[in-house]
Amino acid sequence: MSSSLPKPPLRPEPIALPDRSPFPLGAGPVEEGTRFAVHSPRSERMEVCLIDDDGREQRIDLPDRTYGIWHGTVPGVGAGQKYGYRAHGPWLPRAGLRTNPHKILLDPWARQLTGDVGDPERLLPHDGDPFGGMSTDDSLGHTPLSVVTGARTVRHRRPGTAWEETVVYELHVGTYTARHPHVPPQLRGTYLGLTVPAVLDHLVRLGVTAVELLPVHASVTEPPVRARGMRNHWGYSTASFFAPHPAYAATPGNENAEFRTMVRALHEAGLEVILDVVYNHTCEWSVAGPSLSWRGLDAPGYYLLDDHGHDIDLTGCGNTVDAASPIAVRMVCDSLRHWASEMGVDGFRFDLASALGRPRGGAFDDRAALFTAITTDPVLTDLKLIAEPWDATGPGYQLGNFGAQWSEWNDRYRDSVRRFWARRSGVREIASRLAGSEDLYGRHVRQPWMSINFVTAHDGFTMADTVSYTRKHNEANGENGRDGSDNNESVNHGIEGPTSDPEIVAARDRHVRALLATLLLSTGTPMLLAGDEFGHSQGGNNNAYCVPADTPVRDAWPLDWAHANRTRIDFVRELLQLRRKVPVLRQRRFFDGRARTIGYPDLVWFGADGTELDDAGWHDDTRRTLQAWVEGSELGTVAGTDQTLANSSELFVLHAGDASTVTLAGPEWYRGTVRCVFDSSAPDGRPADASAYHVGSPFPVTGPAVLVFRRAEIA
Repeated sequence: MSSSLPKPPLRPEPIALPDRSPFPLGAGPVEEGTRFAVHSPRSERMEVCLIDDDGREQRIDLPDRTYGIWHGTVPGVGAGQKYGYRAHGPWLPRAGLRTNPHKILLDPWARQLTGDVGDPERLLPHDGDPFGGMSTDDSLGHTPLSVVTGARTVRHRRPGTAWEETVVYELHVGTYTARHPHVPPQLRGTYLGLTVPAVLDHLVRLGVTAVELLPVHASVTEPPVRARGMRNHWGYSTASFFAPHPAYAATPGNENAEFRTMVRALHEAGLEVILDVVYNHTCEWSVAGPSLSWRGLDAPGYYLLDDHGHDIDLTGCGNTVDAASPIAVRMVCDSLRHWASEMGVDGFRFDLASALGRPRGGAFDDRAALFTAITTDPVLTDLKLIAEPWDATGPGYQLGNFGAQWSEWNDRYRDSVRRFWARRSGVREIASRLAGSEDLYGRHVRQPWMSINFVTAHDGFTMADTVSYTRKHNEANGENGRDGSDNNESVNHGIEGPTSDPEIVAARDRHVRALLATLLLSTGTPMLLAGDEFGHSQGGNNNAYCVPADTPVRDAWPLDWAHANRTRIDFVRELLQLRRKVPVLRQRRFFDGRARTIGYPDLVWFGADGTELDDAGWHDDTRRTLQAWVEGSELGTVAGTDQTLANSSELFVLHAGDASTVTLAGPEWYRGTVRCVFDSSAPDGRPADASAYHVGSPFPVTGPAVLVFRRAEIA
């Protein structure tokens, strides 16, 4: 162990020139060299450390401190220079101050990172006790470094898809193309892999409008996962909120350019790009963890700490970013603007967003400082904003409570749909979810598309596993099955896991088709998990967030394109085409109680016998059939486009029971005929019987199915 800081090489040391303003933060080339600015208000001295390709270090004191920001310009330094910071100041861990000049720190505003963790013990700022003495081990050579980059603004045209037209497709950059047969081997699992024509063609032909990328911010595996010999595969362990993850670059060091190329290609294909962003915590874990950046610069400014210097953990990840702190608000908003303006991103899904709305870790406030800053920012206000409306605590569950500009992941939708098709509930709850979850999102202020409807996501079972496993099988994660949810609302149809039994295979396929049809024909914004359209399985693992540290990309939970169910792909494509043909599913207003100009309601619910549901019917949990007449006459125009919506009235039938007969329902003002235009019991969704049936007629169903009937005169 070293007892003092290593001496810099004996060579002339440049002197940083003073600046008039501390803003912007970060490192940016200027005419004189590169300007550095870093927030560290309690430090007494700040060195910017320039690292050459041989690992040699040159330290330069930043001359100015304004508003707690150290800043200055170093002559002769340009883009590509590796650097870090050494902060000198008080070591007072009980006050949250862990300033330690033996640790070289990442710039929180760095646009590029390079390198990985070597010996993780060298990154610890303490001597083994987080509240003991300061470590004197130097971390240089064992920690990632920041890289100077030039700023760039993206100018290509965004798709600008309206919310009501949006269909989200969640994918992981690494796994999505890791084994794609039409992606060149050198591009698999990279940003450029998503630009390959076969990949873009699949997405476009499928009918999705936006890809939501699991975290692409540069990440470092958190200590407990690293200690098990694993790495964080999903990326929910942020090391930089401004830099793209370097492991997804086809050419090392070229990740910024490749990310912009990916965004341009997706935009040119008509697809928006939404990023899953993790501003609620960082990779530094708890106070016992490493000092890579924020902790060594200003832990009380970046993190929620209690009165004894401990992290307040609302995230289950060791620490929580203090989203009420001015520097944290500035960092998050600067980061969002960077990804929007310099990288071309169209929107953001905020992981554990509730943690960002709990000032000092207290009660949730939808007008918390960060939320107000984001929704009033002129760059960010027109982007798609999606909240994951919970954190790791009970008080953090805030579904439906975000502000007017936010959409939200709707996990009650997921659970309701799964329960209904697993025959564990009646029709009351699923009816609310089908109609846009007005009970959660309210009227007048919020709109149906604010419900992000999903049955599966990265976090949980895939669609195939939802019908193949009754319990999670997470042994591969190395946590003895303690991780991942135990509440899966899943079934296995008689056998746990894979089987060749034709009856079970057929039952599972039919079940999946019913789930997909429900999702894609519900009011709200549907979100598909990548691979669900062709039967991807994770072997019952419902928390596939990590892999052994030495696992190559092609083996890190890859999608199995070689065995894709092509019939299922066509089925999803047919569903999304049907969704586009039924504008009433995409209207901007809720059904219930809406003023009608034609004298009758826009939505009526019926039971299997064709009679309108009464109070007793709604509360009968043994019911397995729900019928909905959706009146799409005189819908008016779509706001912003003045496009008149076509008339289209449909009867939707959801039957989760065995073979039976359903009396086709019709409202009292319509006694004509209907034709079946979609049947989820058929592998291709095409009904075997498209004859005209009078409402009130019996119609046989062979088992669980979603059926769509259209008024015969407009079919």
